[in-house]
Amino acid sequence: MLWAASQSARNLRKLLNLGDTMTATTCALLGFIAWSILLTFALFGMRAAATLKGKALNTFNATGADLDDFGLRVTRAHGNSVENLAIVAGLMLYAIATDQTAITNGLAAVVLGARVVQSVVHIASSSVPAVLLRATAFTVQMVVSLLWVWQFYHAASPV
Repeated sequence: MLWAASQSARNLRKLLNLGDTMTATTCALLGFIAWSILLTFALFGMRAAATLKGKALNTFNATGADLDDFGLRVTRAHGNSVENLAIVAGLMLYAIATDQTAITNGLAAVVLGARVVQSVVHIASSSVPAVLLRATAFTVQMVVSLLWVWQFYHAASPV
């Protein structure tokens, strides 16, 4: 069974022209997705705890405003991660599909790290210094994303 899964992964890498090694871009993409999944489970845990305390299953507010302050922060951290996943994943997938991971490899781990920092700080505190740190981590992600767009554009533009 494990061998079959390994062969399937190898075939997928060949189909996507990834070779037999994962690039920094691929690792960061999978890390970003895994982080979003982890935050989904954290949100599920918050809602499950509220349900065990008597909250009806069909009464949850999508914004998390009906949870305690910690639950609200988990909800927002999850939402932020999922919202930004489309931008970062789109750019990383573009890099992989067009064989331009040389553009994204150098800063892929920085973007993933900034996402994790933003989420952890968001969950941990809503103090002014925490909000400033969170905003800085978000800005790093957006600046790198814009840099990648710029580099992709110029790589595709005729000289």
